[in-house]
Amino acid sequence: MWKEAVSLAAAAGAACVLRSEYEKKHFSVEVTEIISPKLERDRNLIFLSDLHNNEFGRDNGELVAAIHRLNPDAVLSGGDMMVCKGKRDIKVPLKLFRQLAASYPVYCGNGNHENRMVWERSLYGDLYEEYRDAMTAMGVSYLEDSCAFLGRDLRIAGLDLAPCFYRKALYQKVPPMPPGYLERKLGKGPSDCKEEPFTILLAHSPLYFDSYARWGADLTLAGHFHGGTIRIPGLGGVMTPQYQFFLPWCAGDFERDGKRMIVSRGLGTHSINIRLNNRPQLVLIRLRRA
Repeated sequence: MWKEAVSLAAAAGAACVLRSEYEKKHFSVEVTEIISPKLERDRNLIFLSDLHNNEFGRDNGELVAAIHRLNPDAVLSGGDMMVCKGKRDIKVPLKLFRQLAASYPVYCGNGNHENRMVWERSLYGDLYEEYRDAMTAMGVSYLEDSCAFLGRDLRIAGLDLAPCFYRKALYQKVPPMPPGYLERKLGKGPSDCKEEPFTILLAHSPLYFDSYARWGADLTLAGHFHGGTIRIPGLGGVMTPQYQFFLPWCAGDFERDGKRMIVSRGLGTHSINIRLNNRPQLVLIRLRRA
């Protein structure tokens, strides 16, 4: 009996590994529509997050081809496009963005892996500046606690979160966001007046959606949680990279007081290299004028 149980467990484990390897290499395109009176015209945007040096085909050719088929008005990136855990490899995201910037306006914010190159200078030296300067030389709008415009009616802000907001919950308490933090980083937030531009915030971590909404972001784009690694129907994502379990906002579309947040499942993995019922995600955002 025990031999049968061991055999079944081994078969189930092997099936999970094979399924995970399949999912990691097959992304899905998922669409969200947002309507706002602040918009002067309709736009289609692509949102990328958490590539972590993953490649879909040579030089991410499959990913680039999918984006070309969707023909967006702009491409937005929410950060963590490489793996910075002792590694110094930035070639994969640079090759990807070089291809995209040749065809579309590209706006990039930082995740904790980009910021780690700044936080750990003794390990990474000037690698962050090398990466950022290469991106801006391509024409990418690189948003470090700053904003840029796409037309008169669409503002895109990029937020660099402090390292304390990325603490591992197993070892240290993850702090709340203090009052006024976003104002100190990005300035006064937008109002709900329809004459104001529609504001998109690239914030990477979805944990602080209430603060982002209070600041005035009409749409927050986040990732970071990799969809919760393993997704269970009815329960959602199991575990985040910060070792938080069954958080409701591991992935999906959320709303607070008329403000929206899209949390991408991301495109890659690191450290815990598993995806089950959790395919990588390319997000198409359809912005529509009310």
